[in-house]
Amino acid sequence: MLKITNTMSGKKEFFKSRNPDMVTMYVCGITPYSDSHIGHGRVYVVFDVLYRLLAFLGYQVTYCRNFTDIDDKLLNKAELLYGDQQRYKEIADACIKQYHENMFALNCVSPDHEPRVTDHMPEIIAFIEQLILEDKAYEVNGDVYFHIASFPAYGKLSKHDVKDLRAGSRVDIDIHKKDPLDFALWKSEPEGTFWHSPWGYGRPGWHIECSALASYYLGDHIDIHGGGLDLVFPHHENEIAQSEALHKKNFANYWIHNGFVRINTEKMSKSIGNVLSLSTIFEQFDPMVIRFYYLNHSYRSPLDFSFDDIRASQKSYQRLCKLFSQCNDAQVNAMHGQVEKMQQFPLITQMLDFLIDDMNTVGMFGVLFESINTLANSSQELCAVKCFLQDVVGLTLEVIPEDTVVITPAMQALIGEREKARANKQWARADELRDQLSQLGVGVHDKKSD
Repeated sequence: MLKITNTMSGKKEFFKSRNPDMVTMYVCGITPYSDSHIGHGRVYVVFDVLYRLLAFLGYQVTYCRNFTDIDDKLLNKAELLYGDQQRYKEIADACIKQYHENMFALNCVSPDHEPRVTDHMPEIIAFIEQLILEDKAYEVNGDVYFHIASFPAYGKLSKHDVKDLRAGSRVDIDIHKKDPLDFALWKSEPEGTFWHSPWGYGRPGWHIECSALASYYLGDHIDIHGGGLDLVFPHHENEIAQSEALHKKNFANYWIHNGFVRINTEKMSKSIGNVLSLSTIFEQFDPMVIRFYYLNHSYRSPLDFSFDDIRASQKSYQRLCKLFSQCNDAQVNAMHGQVEKMQQFPLITQMLDFLIDDMNTVGMFGVLFESINTLANSSQELCAVKCFLQDVVGLTLEVIPEDTVVITPAMQALIGEREKARANKQWARADELRDQLSQLGVGVHDKKSD
């Protein structure tokens, strides 16, 4: 039976769907204003594995993932690029196209629903109207705010104390709000711009969209809500407040979050400029290597990004590809969807035991690599394991050609500079140059001195 860590309880819990054999899952999507990055890749690979695992276990999964295609970031980008905020859709369209290409490259299954916020304004406005009628929200000069005091359970997901939050918000008090913690459901805009609503022209705040879209596509009470750890507060906390204040029932039974991607021990963030796009990393590594790299780390733990670790993952993944290239394609194809037949093999049972224990992909790969030598001697089990890895883990296992690094003039200049630094015993500078060359795919091996 599947066990998963629920952020709400902070514990690993047995998974039980609301309806037998059916699961509803909502995962927060991207704000499409720039290139999709390696943090996005990790989130959606993690939930892709969960989707595949649930399907393998016999559940019919309805998966919804949104696009926040109206947002301050998009408007600012449109103003910067075109001098016109109203051209935000051009940026969103381009970024969504690239995002879909990246998800395809990572072999992520497309969700059943991928709604854009801008296509669901009637549902969002109706949701806000109901909150006002229930006295959970209020309008001030065309803006609408959710009233935190109307939801006593606020903070139950993030474990924040409302009193502490109020104390920390005193610097930026908005005199129009009843409470400094009240958050925007609707933002007023000049007459004739964006969308017309009962409160005048405007656009939705960030948090309301997911409450409205989850309700529209999956219902008022869902099984799983997920996303990156950075969404726990305030986004998911505010979603809970909106949805449960209106519907008077649990919004989601299981809240699942994956850990941050860190670069140089810092959380990856556009604000500090340490973001690496998926398109850039795919120029250097096959997307399946990146998927394999993500899954060689516990989904709940921080992932300290490292090119050296990716290269180690590449070698391990190529080893698997070479092993499974011995399989008969027809035999593998005949195994797809044959869950009971696959589970007749002891190794698959062992691998599945790790996966159903909080998606322990690290343990699953451990038992797989321990069994490689014996696995190579059983063609039937080899084909079954390959099918399992393709269906549940999402690895294509297609052989990746060995990379041939072409030494460019820029690379040669770095090599020459490093040799000079070593000759001058500038060891720190030599190490820096070696790291730069390593990131470009050039391995440097120094000869021992006589």
